[in-house]
Amino acid sequence: MRDGGSGVAITGTQVDVASGPSCVTVTTDSEGRRLARQGGQVGSIQLRTYVFLDSLQPQLAAYMGTVSQGFLPIPGDACLWLEVSPGMAVHRVTDIALKASTVRLGQMVVERAFGSLALYHRDQSNVLHSGQVVLESIGSSVDRRSPCTVSWTEIIRAITPDHAVLINRLNRRGSMIQSGMSMFILETEPAGYVLIAANEAEKASNITVVDVKAVGAFGRLTLAGKEGDVEEAAAAAMRAVASINSR
Repeated sequence: MRDGGSGVAITGTQVDVASGPSCVTVTTDSEGRRLARQGGQVGSIQLRTYVFLDSLQPQLAAYMGTVSQGFLPIPGDACLWLEVSPGMAVHRVTDIALKASTVRLGQMVVERAFGSLALYHRDQSNVLHSGQVVLESIGSSVDRRSPCTVSWTEIIRAITPDHAVLINRLNRRGSMIQSGMSMFILETEPAGYVLIAANEAEKASNITVVDVKAVGAFGRLTLAGKEGDVEEAAAAAMRAVASINSR
């Protein structure tokens, strides 16, 4: 229809008066095209990583707090880590997630090709709800996230003093590794999957979180401790990684 001689074509939903109160959406043709284009862009967002952590363990929560630009996580918080492509699409995903519930934004990183964000809340249902709304909005699902590829994993036993010193100089956000400790290292693609490995490893064993890098082309995890504890933590981490591809 035309709006009173203004020459601007108006589009909108049809109102059925008999069915009771309705919500009417009215847009101009140009606005309708813009919204349709925007909707198409949202639908083109690719889900690379979807990681839900039911309860952040103390060391991992503290480590994530050292790199967080937003709200700091607290041990016991539920956490959702999302990674999408293209990188700038993380702003749209963040907007959707924050408007869906009362989750807090802890981190948002825009890389060259990917964008990542971390959401926290004490109530797991809030975090899961925001995640579900995001998935529905971009037309994706947990099953369609990128599978986890383990690029490298190893336990190095009784680390030497020189090796320990260099690791500690490179990683200043986590705890220090001491000579004589054993070290478990893990590299994954996409990067965000190291978070669930770190969280489950800390649940399972008395280890020290040295480094957790969850952004970039690869995720990298370094844990340290007594040999038996490290072996137990490594097994838990690998089970967590395997569970991603089995779902």
